[in-house]
Amino acid sequence: MTTGTLEARGLVKDYRLRSGLRTSTLHAVKDASFVLEAGKTISLVGESGSGKSTIARMIAKLETPTRGQVLLDGKPTGRGGRSLAAYRSEVQMVFQDPFASLNPFHSIAHHLERPLRIHHPKLSGTQVRDRAIELLGRVRLGEEVAERRPHELSGGQRQRVAIARALAPGARFIVADEPVSMLDVSIRLGVLNLLADLQREDDLGVLYITHDLATARHFSDEILVMYHGDIVERGGSDDVILHPRHEYTRTLLNAAPEPENLGNLREEVRRELAEAAQKG
Repeated sequence: MTTGTLEARGLVKDYRLRSGLRTSTLHAVKDASFVLEAGKTISLVGESGSGKSTIARMIAKLETPTRGQVLLDGKPTGRGGRSLAAYRSEVQMVFQDPFASLNPFHSIAHHLERPLRIHHPKLSGTQVRDRAIELLGRVRLGEEVAERRPHELSGGQRQRVAIARALAPGARFIVADEPVSMLDVSIRLGVLNLLADLQREDDLGVLYITHDLATARHFSDEILVMYHGDIVERGGSDDVILHPRHEYTRTLLNAAPEPENLGNLREEVRRELAEAAQKG
């Protein structure tokens, strides 16, 4: 069983904005703290511009916090060189747009083999190829996909490749930034269910960024609600959705389509996946 924690401690991110001779400060994230345990999922929910993706990028080391720390297993993480490479072998990100995050000039095999070579330099060429094919199988894609280019795959297939690439280094924590928002509604549940299966199999810790309260409830253990850079509410997924305490959380619930049906999502997911399996 995988163990460990990924912690955001007092994260702050400010951006300096210039308009002509005037400058101002955008406070994108204001003192965000939480602890993600291996095998658990935390959902960050909020509208666009609330700061949730900025937190994701700080956790993934794509943005440097103005203040605060990211800790892995209770230890501060370095910013460059070997310490950054070691961190990224443990923490990987799945981006919102799978077409933009995959290089259109390279094969799917290249996208999976490159991180394997970087993070597992002792593997032979044959072992790297075998691992890449194994990763495709884990995300429910066939070996024939390996030699294709991203434009030859559907959006759902491309996102499955992106998930496989995140698993290649052997990561214990996945930051998934709106991973299904660019996909057709008909295939979103399949990708989310895949993530849930992989999490159970590998005891992954998942930071799930979303504006979808229904999936946040049923695919996470804890929900953090963000509003203008602040975490305004947090708690168990059922508690936050069924008994919201903050006015903004209630506003999000009222704006969600058919909020009274949120409790039926898990059964709908299972039914649709069972029907898809029967159709082959």
